[in-house]
Amino acid sequence: MGGVSNASLSPLPSADHPDVTARLRDALLGASFTADGLLELLGAPAYAALSRSETVPALRATRGDTPLELLVRLFLLQQPVPHARVADVLPVDGCLESGWLVRTGGDEVAATVDVRPYGGPGGEDWFIVSDLGCAVGGAGGIGSRAEGVVLGVGGASTTLAGITVRTPVAAALDLGTGSGIQALHAVRHATRVTATDVNPRALDITALTLALSGVPAADLREGSLFEPLRNDETYDLIVSNPPFVISPGARLTYRDGGMGGDDLCRTLVGQAGERLNEGGFAHFLANWQHVEGEDWTDRLRSWVPRGCDAWIVQREVQDVTQYAELWLRDAGDHRGDVAEYQARYDAWLDEFEARKVRAVGFGWITLRKTGSAEPSITAEEWPHPIEQPLGETVRAHFDRVDYLRTHDDAALLEASFTLAGEVVQEQVGLPGAEDPEHVVLRQNRGMRRATRVDTVGAGFAGVCDGTMSAGRILDAIAQLVGEDPVALRDRTPAQIRLLVEQGFLEPA
Repeated sequence: MGGVSNASLSPLPSADHPDVTARLRDALLGASFTADGLLELLGAPAYAALSRSETVPALRATRGDTPLELLVRLFLLQQPVPHARVADVLPVDGCLESGWLVRTGGDEVAATVDVRPYGGPGGEDWFIVSDLGCAVGGAGGIGSRAEGVVLGVGGASTTLAGITVRTPVAAALDLGTGSGIQALHAVRHATRVTATDVNPRALDITALTLALSGVPAADLREGSLFEPLRNDETYDLIVSNPPFVISPGARLTYRDGGMGGDDLCRTLVGQAGERLNEGGFAHFLANWQHVEGEDWTDRLRSWVPRGCDAWIVQREVQDVTQYAELWLRDAGDHRGDVAEYQARYDAWLDEFEARKVRAVGFGWITLRKTGSAEPSITAEEWPHPIEQPLGETVRAHFDRVDYLRTHDDAALLEASFTLAGEVVQEQVGLPGAEDPEHVVLRQNRGMRRATRVDTVGAGFAGVCDGTMSAGRILDAIAQLVGEDPVALRDRTPAQIRLLVEQGFLEPA
């Protein structure tokens, strides 16, 4: 990945005026320019429309003259506002001098960057800085073709933040930081945060995001993938929402990695192992190719570096036409010249055809560095609803991997278990039937899994309260149903193992 041209983008505010940034933050908070304040002002429909790059409902909701309405128009909707009115709300002279604002025609001022309120997981009031037009959707929202444009908060950003394990660590790395969202989360629980990006503009914007959010600065470094790091640098946490789009060429830095196919994601995952400390986690969002004649899980398993457990979850699959259309719209190409749009679409399909790609998967990959001689790799498809944040669910998954790795069937029968919280049982069958066709256990938290069990499995799970060993419970069930206890002990550990693996049962 080479350098990035930002020639067509507007100048950014200067980071050399920390006093102005602090006063600006105080003014924003004083006017309730926060995530909660926005929701209250705009209402849920208009607030949700912003994430779809639709600003008309928000413009209609901010026709008044309150300080909050003024700030929403200025920093979120890119509308010029009267200088005299801004002077009552913001340190306007300092903002003009440091570059947060510029004078426009007449007696008005406009923002040079977007600023979007963002609520932290602990109730913090943070602010995400991004390029103009990028706070409320993708680059398609502004029709920007600028190579180095830096986007704000998107669904991918919040997904990655939600799946990240949040335990206190000494060192965290945000690789491809963009507007700094992951770094912002990391400073809450990491002593030292390093943020890298191939785009120097992204590093400048990350510095503004952290400063305006009132959090400690990160160590910002320019470069591609792990290149900015010293050879001996390792981390307890690595997070990356990389430019994972599989595209012909590298037109837009925020999404196109500049490598062929899914090579960027493969390289990123493969190189992460040597940068992780023992017990450390790495979380990635990624796209991967579904190639003719190849199982996608085999492809992803080959990416996992030595010495790491992995949990790979495919959340969505699109055929190549859907995929090309999604990213052409993201760049705003559908609003331009028809012939140019069709040529770009054709080039995308040529690329996929040459690589024998039939579809593209999207999801997340989590690595955990382990000293185990037999690493565990779980690759699964889970397109169903989940409950974010999932960080604790992810951590618990790897704890269960450790447990099952060290407990054979005999050890499982000696162990005790408890039923996980908010698990319910559903019986499926024809109305009026004496016995159900099958029984389903369903989680109402985390991954919200559902799994079929037999009547023994359902009965076993129902009485697991940590007081009796699994073997003793099975002996009691055998006596109740008139089954040979030895046979029941032989065939049930596989079902117990699955229920533990999926989080329905927890070791007591």
